[in-house]
Amino acid sequence: MAEVQVNSKTGIDGNSYTAAISNDKLDNDDFLKLMLEELKMQDPTKPMDSQRMLDSQMQMSNIETNLSLVKSMEALTTSYSQSALSNAANVIGKNIEDGNINQQGINKAYTVRSVINENGTVTVKGQEILYLEQQLKDADDKLVNYNVAGEILDENGNPTGKKVTLTNPGQIALSEGKPIILDENNDPIADSGYLLAGGSMPVYSDQLSDIPFSNITKIF
Repeated sequence: MAEVQVNSKTGIDGNSYTAAISNDKLDNDDFLKLMLEELKMQDPTKPMDSQRMLDSQMQMSNIETNLSLVKSMEALTTSYSQSALSNAANVIGKNIEDGNINQQGINKAYTVRSVINENGTVTVKGQEILYLEQQLKDADDKLVNYNVAGEILDENGNPTGKKVTLTNPGQIALSEGKPIILDENNDPIADSGYLLAGGSMPVYSDQLSDIPFSNITKIF
């Protein structure tokens, strides 16, 4: 309750009236205290309208109720946002789909890198998986890298002069179950020693996409 001082003053008409000085916002209890002081000091020949006083009290009560409701809704919204953010954080590092289709006619997939909450809206930031790249190994059973053109790269990422034939990005062409490897003149190399490693690696877009958490249709 706010601290209220009620002073009695006399007007130029000779009647007493009250003056309230508050160091905070008045609440319903303060209003009732002021109204009681006003009743004690009113002119008996000119009584206050009791209905008007009751209406004023009801308005004050409604204001307090509305303020309390607003605070409760704000607390509920904050709690919901924190819960949604906590749930969304569980998908970091996982793959998701949002129902959109890429140029190849298949569902777009992303790997979630981070999650943010902006103005109550939870959004995940994901790297789109462009395609899956079949892994290749050499005669020493070591994994080797190749670029989108099929050029086989050394440990420093430089072309070796050899190429692996691709049917689609990341999809290695085979002959008798073995990768088709070409030399610098694009001639097939017999018994190149290269084999499929038996796994695939995702190739990502170099940009992050913002996806509303509510738009996620699949987590895998």
